[in-house]
Amino acid sequence: MFLHQALQQFLTYLKAERALAQNTIAAYRSDIDAFILFLKNDDIDQIENVSEDDIRNFLQSRLQDPELPLTERSLARYLVALRQWFKFLTGDGILSANPTEHIDLPRFAQRDPVYLSEREVEALLNAPNTESPEGLRDRAMLELLYATGMRVSELVHLSIRDLDLDAGCITAHGKGSKDRVIPMGECAHFWIRKYLDSARPAILQRAKSDASTDLFVTRRGSAMTRQGFWKNLKILALAAGIQKEISPHKLRHTFATHLLAHGADLLAVQEMLGHADISSTQIYTHVSRERLKRIFAENHPRNTHDLP
Repeated sequence: MFLHQALQQFLTYLKAERALAQNTIAAYRSDIDAFILFLKNDDIDQIENVSEDDIRNFLQSRLQDPELPLTERSLARYLVALRQWFKFLTGDGILSANPTEHIDLPRFAQRDPVYLSEREVEALLNAPNTESPEGLRDRAMLELLYATGMRVSELVHLSIRDLDLDAGCITAHGKGSKDRVIPMGECAHFWIRKYLDSARPAILQRAKSDASTDLFVTRRGSAMTRQGFWKNLKILALAAGIQKEISPHKLRHTFATHLLAHGADLLAVQEMLGHADISSTQIYTHVSRERLKRIFAENHPRNTHDLP
């Protein structure tokens, strides 16, 4: 089978059977396309002719390319894509052996997620000028993101019908078309209501648009984009005096970190974040460890016992 045919079958499988998001499928395509291009330079165009050495040489070439400042994590992403591809091909009977089977992922240290302090969050939430419709919109978006831990892609794709203000919940449309209902809390509820009552109608009226079902809209009357929100976030972080590099995903980290710091259950945090695997949520347990150490130091009678 030709390489491009094997790739197309894999992409169809990811879409039809695994129901992965378009961005995820595009990432798989990009990484495997780079591998196919590498193989064609060696005149390999049949999937049956790919060997373990070909994969190792490809990964090595990625590391040695001066135009690709790859980290171990980036290299691991390539190998994960190739592993999944060949796992599919062997499972479907197209190949008899998986050439990635004996190639190990690079080892790298687990880094604790970067997050904002509660004081920094408070400064950020207060940064928008809520006297303007756009400022009120930005305040509502920040409050909702911090209150729910949604991904920015989930935030900007919300529609009016995803809101249940009576129940104080919102439905997020996660990866792989998996929906989850998340409580938003009183503060986010207050600012969302305020935005819906005044700011959103004012923005749409100015844009001469009244047909939008998007929850968060721009001055053109269209849905807020990830790039647009990221740009606004950086401006607001600067106004709030936050020195850390900030991104919407760091607010997601902050949501999870603060919940666990205040005693939330890890499984509940997993459900709210929409993680399919608990291991993805466990990166936030560094906070739980520090909290337990503090509780021990403050309460255990032997912690301050005089040593002989």
